[in-house]
Amino acid sequence: MRSAAKGLTAILSIITVGAALSLPSSAAFAGDDGNSKNVTEDEIVRALAPAPKKPLTRGLSIGPQTEPAPNAAETKLLQSVRGRSTRSLSSTEREDIAAVAKDKPNIDLEITFDYNSANISAKSLPSVQALGRALTSPDLKGSTFVVAGHTDAAGGEAYNQDLSERRADSIKRYLVEKYSISATDLVTVGYGKSKLKNPSQPLAEVNRRVQVVNMENKTTASK
Repeated sequence: MRSAAKGLTAILSIITVGAALSLPSSAAFAGDDGNSKNVTEDEIVRALAPAPKKPLTRGLSIGPQTEPAPNAAETKLLQSVRGRSTRSLSSTEREDIAAVAKDKPNIDLEITFDYNSANISAKSLPSVQALGRALTSPDLKGSTFVVAGHTDAAGGEAYNQDLSERRADSIKRYLVEKYSISATDLVTVGYGKSKLKNPSQPLAEVNRRVQVVNMENKTTASK
């Protein structure tokens, strides 16, 4: 991605699937001076918690309403990608995930990695640990989450695609090993430089991110 002169770390963030077939984008957490800061568990929970469901009502001539069944196409897609390796997803499957995830609760976190590497930097571990605690909280536990890697526009497509996948995998591996989150509840996908958050500034740090989306379909997450 960036040259060694740009520093020893390259930056990636975490969000959900959004506009122009990029995952829905929420604001990244940053300090007042514009520098990245570690996000808290509560901030992550609030961002990823599903919206409250509207109370069920009774019609004048029909029986009691029930919760709507999960969308069949969404359920089929999640079942087909859960447990798959990031590298095994086709470009069509990646776009299908983006389309389904675009309206889901999401958050944008900045996570730094060692330069030209998928190793999480020491300064970003608190944010990843906060993510682990949040995903195992009662409000979120059991949902299926998308962890999507993105890069900026520097470098070739194949290189950035591989880097985005490895960094998404790195986050997943940490969450599984340190927080015992089921690997099948974390769907990892890489988008390389294909879904820039800020297309007008293709080399901006905001484009280097890992997105996290709460797919919220606990039916597909059941073991």
